[in-house]
Amino acid sequence: MSTPDVDVNHNKNIKTEDILCPLVEYEECDFSKLLEKPRLLNIDRQRSLDERSLSELSIGMSPRHSTKGVDLNSSRFFEQLESICSPVGRRSGFSTPRSQTGFDPHPMVAEAWEALRRSLVYFRGQPVGTIAALDNTEENLNYDQVFVRDFVPSALAFLMNGEPEIVKNFILKTLRLQSWEKKIDRFQLGEGVMPASFKVLHDPVRNSETLIADFGESAIGRVAPVDSGFWWIILLRAYTKSTGDTSLAELPECQKGMRLILSLCLSEGFDTFPTLLCADGCCMIDRRMGVYGYPIEIQALFFMALRCALLLLKQDDEGKEFIERIVKRLHALSYHMRSYFWLDLKQLNDIYRYKTEEYSHTAVNKFNVMPDSLPEWVFDFMPLRGGYFIGNVSPARMDFRWFCLGNCIAILSSLATPEQSTAIMDLIESRWEELVGEMPLKVCYPAMETHEWRIITGCDPKNTRWSYHNGGSWPVLLWLLTAACVKTGRPQIARRAIEIAEARLLKDHWPEYYDGKLGRYIGKQSRKAQTWSVAGYLVAKMMLEDPSHLGMIAIEEDKQMKPVLRRSNSWTL
Repeated sequence: MSTPDVDVNHNKNIKTEDILCPLVEYEECDFSKLLEKPRLLNIDRQRSLDERSLSELSIGMSPRHSTKGVDLNSSRFFEQLESICSPVGRRSGFSTPRSQTGFDPHPMVAEAWEALRRSLVYFRGQPVGTIAALDNTEENLNYDQVFVRDFVPSALAFLMNGEPEIVKNFILKTLRLQSWEKKIDRFQLGEGVMPASFKVLHDPVRNSETLIADFGESAIGRVAPVDSGFWWIILLRAYTKSTGDTSLAELPECQKGMRLILSLCLSEGFDTFPTLLCADGCCMIDRRMGVYGYPIEIQALFFMALRCALLLLKQDDEGKEFIERIVKRLHALSYHMRSYFWLDLKQLNDIYRYKTEEYSHTAVNKFNVMPDSLPEWVFDFMPLRGGYFIGNVSPARMDFRWFCLGNCIAILSSLATPEQSTAIMDLIESRWEELVGEMPLKVCYPAMETHEWRIITGCDPKNTRWSYHNGGSWPVLLWLLTAACVKTGRPQIARRAIEIAEARLLKDHWPEYYDGKLGRYIGKQSRKAQTWSVAGYLVAKMMLEDPSHLGMIAIEEDKQMKPVLRRSNSWTL
């Protein structure tokens, strides 16, 4: 979305009282040092930052060194990918008549790039993000804004195509938005909260532009976005990994921004678990859907963001303090998630046979889950080989629903062990009709209906059964599935899903989501020209063409985080 030329100097003369609250006015001089040529990493023979183990970053750690050699003869596929970076200026083969793999690109690719570029949002002449949707047939609502989570696949597409500047601009603009006072009614939010979205306001009279951010005060249910800060850290690491430019992450403002986000989620309180306690609607599922408590999406993103921050934080006095806290939290979080959120056939049978009201440190049923609360569908859904991280675990409550985003991020962040990652892919293959069907990919499974839907969603007319977040099919999830497939060495699964999507996405004008048990119908309230549907497809295609792109969005397992010792039959692969 282009904007008319503006007088930047005139913008600097705007008075404070002329800015609508909570509008954010920018002075670009604060980041003038970023206009200098970025310092690039020598990645030819240096050890990848991602390959440092947590033990090297524990208390009493030595200063960071970047000259340790990489074992270039390693047989592990992912370690080979980790040593490869997508340098600035390298463009995907999709912008040429023939791709780098020697195969003609699908005709949809050019159309997708045109759609993605039409969605660009400009602020004072510079691209700063992509609009959520360009569907002019519907009321704008907040689809005319730049969402942090929505921009992630767009950012990855531009990074993979050798266009990092828009990503840098986005990171800096959202960082400045974080620094402004955030209030909902009379309550002030934490300093580290990142916005859910922002938009550019144009003043034709003054010939000026300003930004306005939404920190949850305009959202459905007035819930702050817990995931925005995590996505911001993940994107900062993706930018650094893709370009080799460490100067952005090392900027004092970026270091402070990360510490503020981490302060929110590493603070001590009454929690007895290392997971994050969240309100309903605080992530991609931003409406009442029973994901309050400890949702898998937030826990997986939390784990991923902690691992990315560990690689990005400087080891100065402030950074070392956070690094020590991160290391401790990662060990506790990985153990908790792998022990209590993981479900396979053996674990399901164990829960089915649980005793209740156990009181001691030797209790097997530690959360006092009632076996009678097991839903009937889960017994048929669980294959002989396979498993997944369930949706939620809290006292006397386990949400057995499958959530795509959380499980894919668990694979990419190595929250899932290699055996668990393989089991998740086995589950997807075994339950293809249920999770992929005629349009990939179910955001959650199964759908809630009748009395359960009324109680949990509050009779939400948008989240009726097999629609929207309640079992709807979301094409944007293609990029996450593809990344997980590449990391686990199962690209054929992603290729099959992409071919299904290519049969309809362009013809249907890039819908936001599809309805129905098989994802056969365009969603009843689905917006067309949905940007992250476009970007998700492009990222999936480019990642299959050049698997080295995986390095910017995935992290290898840390050998110091010991997996749970028990093994089930589904892990004997």
